[in-house]
Amino acid sequence: MPIQKPLVAALAASLALVLAASDADAQRRAAKKPTTPAITACSDFYGFVNKDWLTANTVVSGTGAVSALGQLQQRALLQQRSLLDDAVLNPQNDVQKLLGDFWASGLDEAAVERDGAQPIASLVSRINAIKRSKDVAPSIAALHQVGIPVVFNFTADLDLADLTRHVGYFSQGGLGLPDPAYYTREDADTRALLGRYTEYVEKILQLTGTAPDQLKADMQQVIDLETRIARASKPITSLRDPRENYALVPVAGFAKQFRQLQLADFLQAQGVSDDSVSMANQDYFTQVDALVRTLKPAQWKVYLRYQIGRAMAPYLSKDFRDADFQFNGRVLRGQSAPPIRDVQVLDAINRAAGPMLAREYVARYLPATTRSRADTIAGEVRTALGRAVDRNSWMSDAARAEARAKLEKLTIEIGAPARDLDYTVQPMGRTSFGSNMLIASTWHHREEMRRIGRGNADRRWDVLPQQPALAYDLAHNRLIVSAAALQAPVLDMEQDTAAQYGSFGALVGHELSRAVDTRGRLVDAAGAVRTWWTPQDESAFNARAGQLAVQYSAYDYPAATGLKVNGTLTRDENVADLAAVELAFDALSTAQPELDNATRESFFRSWAALWREQLSPETATQAASTSVQAPGQWRANGPLVNQPAFAETFKCKAGNAMLRKAEEQVSIWR
Repeated sequence: MPIQKPLVAALAASLALVLAASDADAQRRAAKKPTTPAITACSDFYGFVNKDWLTANTVVSGTGAVSALGQLQQRALLQQRSLLDDAVLNPQNDVQKLLGDFWASGLDEAAVERDGAQPIASLVSRINAIKRSKDVAPSIAALHQVGIPVVFNFTADLDLADLTRHVGYFSQGGLGLPDPAYYTREDADTRALLGRYTEYVEKILQLTGTAPDQLKADMQQVIDLETRIARASKPITSLRDPRENYALVPVAGFAKQFRQLQLADFLQAQGVSDDSVSMANQDYFTQVDALVRTLKPAQWKVYLRYQIGRAMAPYLSKDFRDADFQFNGRVLRGQSAPPIRDVQVLDAINRAAGPMLAREYVARYLPATTRSRADTIAGEVRTALGRAVDRNSWMSDAARAEARAKLEKLTIEIGAPARDLDYTVQPMGRTSFGSNMLIASTWHHREEMRRIGRGNADRRWDVLPQQPALAYDLAHNRLIVSAAALQAPVLDMEQDTAAQYGSFGALVGHELSRAVDTRGRLVDAAGAVRTWWTPQDESAFNARAGQLAVQYSAYDYPAATGLKVNGTLTRDENVADLAAVELAFDALSTAQPELDNATRESFFRSWAALWREQLSPETATQAASTSVQAPGQWRANGPLVNQPAFAETFKCKAGNAMLRKAEEQVSIWR
């Protein structure tokens, strides 16, 4: 809180007195002007509940947005910083010692400057030692091992034919520009972008050892090779469907099929012994294999050295970081300034050592009492969804039976995944952030590769526990609740039970409804990918969802002049928000059958407080056409106007904005 200087306060008070006494006539004239009606619970519940917050949290043009959930994210980042600061001063275990050294080395900018390009010196030396074409493939494999994917990507992901395990995925990659089309399109904008990219390539090559008189030639070598790789690549739009990227193939023939890339040896180097992998675009690897055979080793040396510098630039000295920001930050992402140093370092630690930080974060910031309360509420909301499935009128008997079976198998994971990670890592020091980044990246890659071939796919989360998140995992029929989410405003242990159902319980309902809605219908209770709704189920659901879309399309978009909410774009999220309130209120009513009015009020107030936000006009205008979620005002109010219990609680009457006629109300699970 800023401290007000006495002189400023005195002047402000004096000015207020002058204005109050200067023109009595003006006051009388002003009093006759029509006044804006006071906001009430039944006119705008969102504005009524969040009035003080909205007044205290404003945004100006060009500054983006501020929201309650955004503030939660910021708090989680501050908690991570606090944990790392303590790990620097007083580490309590081996993992904290690693994290403390990692954090301290990144914040010591003087040490980072002294280090220069030294962290990548051994990698560059290995590449410079390439003499023959057969030396290229082992160098590619070695870079993948330290977390620098070159030429192609190789990752662990779900086997779409068996969702209980991971397989290795070979896919296209190896480019410095985000879209292969940028290398071949001839329009002016693309040519201009490519021109900026060539400047960046030159700068990275200079920093990694190319002599000044050789820069242009080496840059052309890199661009030429990347262009060849781009021509072998599929359009980026074709990669959005996971099914198009999946094709299980045996690895037995890789030694002969890809002689130059030596992919059988590559897998061995990554510690992968599975007998099959996914390779949906074999032609890409055939063409790249031919490039290793036909292009001179000298060209591969320049390309691979550049890829090392490009990948590591954000973690090295300022000249590397400046080059990275000028192109990747300013040109590609439109950023006006790089993040401050501690933000950069924290991002790097989460990227390379996120699971290590997660272990310590959960231990510090997730008390057993909070975990237990979350588990209880989530379980009761799941039970409420089961009751809703049994009583709903729009599902067929077959769909209802399948939905029940899914809910019986649905699991709830609170705080962090059950992992079997090996935290054995090469020791870090405090003098070389870049070297620590490579140590952590090597560890991260090793642990990712260990997932391949095992029947433990459900031990993986797509979010880190230190990142606030609630999500329904469709592949494994489970609810994931991260440790960072279990604090205000999502689960405030200082609030009463009703408020906890109105916030956390409702968010659980939002996510659990996905198990049996238009998204959940794509995977059945056995984990098979199939549509288990009948056409009649889909038609009935769409009729209700369509009514909701019409409702939302009539709402003005806050802060965006003359725009309405796109009810069609936001339809599925709006349905889930309606389900959230329906299910959470049912769970609360069952847990506390004798609900008094104050308890009901607490529930609805907590729901509305979740969605408080302020948007700049620019952010609002963009969100109106792109966001699949309605703005906060309507995420709060939209479901409530369809809830008889809300109108009853706040005694709303016919004609009030927060009460729809009974025949206009939409229900999904009520």
